[in-house]
Amino acid sequence: MDIKENFFESPRHKTFYLECGPEDGPLAILVHGWPELSLSWRHQLPFLAELGFHVIAPDMRGYGRSSVYDYHEAYCQEEIVTDMKELFDCFAVDNALWIGHDWGSPVVWNMALHHPDIVNGLVSLCVPYGWGGHPENYLRSIDRNVYPEDQYPYGQWDYQFFYLEHFDVALQDMEVDPHKMVKLLFTKGQAAAKNTVAPTAVISQAGGWFKFKDLGVNGLEDFHEVQIDSDVITDEEAKIFGDYLSENGLFGPNSWYMNGAANDAFSKQVQSFYIEQPVLFVHAAFDQVLATENSPMIKPMQKFCSDLTEAHLDTGHWMAQEKPDELNQVLEQWIQSNFAI
Repeated sequence: MDIKENFFESPRHKTFYLECGPEDGPLAILVHGWPELSLSWRHQLPFLAELGFHVIAPDMRGYGRSSVYDYHEAYCQEEIVTDMKELFDCFAVDNALWIGHDWGSPVVWNMALHHPDIVNGLVSLCVPYGWGGHPENYLRSIDRNVYPEDQYPYGQWDYQFFYLEHFDVALQDMEVDPHKMVKLLFTKGQAAAKNTVAPTAVISQAGGWFKFKDLGVNGLEDFHEVQIDSDVITDEEAKIFGDYLSENGLFGPNSWYMNGAANDAFSKQVQSFYIEQPVLFVHAAFDQVLATENSPMIKPMQKFCSDLTEAHLDTGHWMAQEKPDELNQVLEQWIQSNFAI
């Protein structure tokens, strides 16, 4: 099924989006995370369209062909949720199925909390309810058997504190070569990585991203040419991700991490913390950072989502790209159980 390119523009923001499926079908909006694009949903767009959905996948603010801003506050959840509400309104329908991954997950959780009337169902990949605020909120979820506090005080969340304390350093580390960064990041999960220290836990110790002193590597420039993981992306797809990150820079994507206090305040501006609509959460068994299986970080989701389904896939963080067929089967089964298409 053909995937079309389109734009929606309001007085405050421009959103590029991919579109697939019958325009009179129920709306599904797919929200990507860091450091991705609408392209991340390339396997789900035609699949959901074949099920009868009118599927929309936007480039989020700071990414791709959507508006880019040069100040941190532009990337708070309140602004991003407003982007998505304006995009939704342009389709003149009653509600939508919202699917998010990584930073896209806090967006869809917030849509359900702040605009519950336009959400008829919600899917989150990897990121549970309650994520997206200040990283201090996550410290209680750290597995101290993996991350002893004297060695890893911030556990796997160290990278988020590094953004807050050394944003310019992190930005410089990544902008050296975004194409190489994409190839290093977009790799499949490994079973052997379970219950081991994530690379994100040692950013502060190393003094920045992609620095491994024991290997004599002091940043992206010291890596030899990196091969893509073809189980996740193709050369062409990696180039598209890298091209847009090179064109736009990483200031916008990284600024999503700089609004923890504002996001926490926004999260309290709701009438209820409970979500009554059907929710599907998909655990990634080999995700080192969001190691959600048997973790305290999923307890708020289990408490506040009254119609929750949990599924598990043997995949790393880039679930929708690494195991698209398996994920699509999980989505289809859940959709058939909860909606009449």
